[in-house]
Amino acid sequence: MIKNAVFTRFLKYTVTSLLAVSLLSGCGFKLRGDYLLPEEFNTLYVSSVDKHGELTRMVKQHLSINEVEILTKSSVNAPELRILNDSLDRRTLSLFENGQVAEYELTYTVRYEVKFAQAETQRFQFELYRNYQDNPDRALAKSRELTLLRSEMRSEAANKILRNLASIQL
Repeated sequence: MIKNAVFTRFLKYTVTSLLAVSLLSGCGFKLRGDYLLPEEFNTLYVSSVDKHGELTRMVKQHLSINEVEILTKSSVNAPELRILNDSLDRRTLSLFENGQVAEYELTYTVRYEVKFAQAETQRFQFELYRNYQDNPDRALAKSRELTLLRSEMRSEAANKILRNLASIQL
């Protein structure tokens, strides 16, 4: 009796899971990070001022996930994604009563261009913003939080670059 009940429950979960997966795949649902890049981007050369920077590494990783062949050398026939600049600035938003900074606004600016063999180079720039509360009594924790915010902003920038690549019309 107990084995039968366990098997029945297992069967219900399996059927429900299969039904959910087929419904989601049938409606065009895709996992986040999976972009429908145009065929022109099946192979791509990625260059950057900071070749080993975190943003460049994340963009290449996202491209690899999307099955884009990343060339090691520039090619006349392959498009080029050139990351020109990425910078992080901060400005003071508020102060404590004693004059110490209480809150910052972080601005992450990214400039890049996409160069095609037979078309004009397309230039892009965008900015991402985050607010960051500072607390001098918890300097170590706030330093770690700032590092995580920077990494999160770079990851969001890499996603935005891929979304822009997916929307380019030639």
